[in-house]
Parts: sequence; structure tokens; C-alpha cells
Amino acid sequence: MSLLSRPKNSKGSCYQKITHQSANWDFVGFEAHDLKENEALDWEDESNECCLVILAGIANISIDGQDFNNVGERMSVFDDTNPHALYAPNKSKIKVTALTKLELAIAIAPGFGNFPARHIRPDEMSSEVRGKGSNERFICNILPEQDKADSLLVVEVKTPSGNWSSYPPHKHDSDNIPVETYLEETYYHRINPPQGFTFQRVYTDDLSIDETMAVEDRCVVLVPKGYHPVGVPHGYDSYYLNVMAGPKRQWIFNNDPKHEWMLEQ
Repeated sequence: MSLLSRPKNSKGSCYQKITHQSANWDFVGFEAHDLKENEALDWEDESNECCLVILAGIANISIDGQDFNNVGERMSVFDDTNPHALYAPNKSKIKVTALTKLELAIAIAPGFGNFPARHIRPDEMSSEVRGKGSNERFICNILPEQDKADSLLVVEVKTPSGNWSSYPPHKHDSDNIPVETYLEETYYHRINPPQGFTFQRVYTDDLSIDETMAVEDRCVVLVPKGYHPVGVPHGYDSYYLNVMAGPKRQWIFNNDPKHEWMLEQ
């Protein structure tokens, strides 16, 4: 199976849908939706919690009758602001009504009903800069391990033109705490301007997986295991939304030892 999922044409709003079954793994699911103004989406999942990320636009959202109105602010993922997001436990009945044209991501992972629904506001999300020089990128921690959820970890990353990201290559595919955690991961990519592309390689130490992809706008890359760096060509900016989940809700990774030397410079 290819690790690259291209956007699908459909009669409904959903153009990306990754399930446990389609990915042949156990923890991470992902959906991306485009809704027109006044269009509504009903969504529920008996077994999985979710994090609704308002990538662009404004919406009214109801979760089990609890109303969150006028959620959203930015009109593009490339705007210089954090997103709005909502957490919903498993078994939630969710209704999303677009007040403007809406780009919506739904991060999905096993839920156990331990935490109530809530609005995660932009000023509640921590931001950081990673790397330096042509390895610099900008991070927004939407749902990090310090925040309440059963399984999900959600983060967005903006990488300037010509830079590398998720670099040096790192992996998190071994259930070996405190050395490393096993986390499945999806990368939802946006590119500015949208006719561009980025490159992403997914590879393991033994090269049993070794796939390098030209990734276009609105594609999803699946990372079942292995290292997974991203390179951004000159003239284009990169955005990606990461969804991670595994048996333990911790992000402990290891860099590819062949490339770790550059961190000492």
C-alpha cells in the first residue's frame, strides 16, 4: 500500500479519510472536509475521541447539545495565527455548521470517555521555533501530551520556502519507554501557492520501508514507522498538520544516528 493519500473527489464535504482499516494500523484516523457557507456536517464515533481543527473559516459547532458558536478566526492555514480547535470524547454527537467557507480537519484516535468536550483557543496553545538556518520551522502545539485527551496528540508545523522540517530525521516506532514510544502518524499537507509540492521520505533502519514522495497540496502521508523528514522547495511554503497516537500518550523520539551530528553544530 502506498503511504501517500491524494485528495478524493466526492459528492460530500470529505476529501481525505484515513481509517484504522484503510491504513492497516490501530490508532490514528484522519479526515479533511471542505464545507460551503451554511453547509452542515454531522459526525459521531462510538469508539474514538476526536479533535476538530478549524484550519480556515468560522463555524458553529454542537457537541452533545453543548454549543460552541463563532469558532474560528483565520482564513488560511498560512495566516500568522494559531487555529481554533475542539476536543470531543468518544460517543459524542457532533454537528458542524459552516458560517463561512470552512476547511476542517478531524483528528481521530481511541477514546475512553475520560474528558469532557472543550474549546481549545489559540491563546491556550503553545508555540515554538525548532531548528536554525535552513532547518528552521514554526510549531503550534494544538493538543500536546500535557493537555487532556485519552490518545490524541495534534500539532501543526509551518516551514518556510527552501527549508527542511521533521529534520534531522527522527522516528517513534518502538514501544520502549523511556527510550522511545510507538506512535502512528499522519501528515496533512498544504502548500502555498497551492500548485507547488514538497518532498517527504519515510524509511526504516533496515529499509523495509523506503518511500520518497512528491507531496502535493491537500495530500496525506502515512507514517506507520520509521523516519519521516520533509523538504520544501524554493518558492513555496509548507504547512502540515500532524496527528499521532499509540498505546501510550507520550512523544519520545530518536533521531537517525547517521544524521544526529548536525545538532552539535
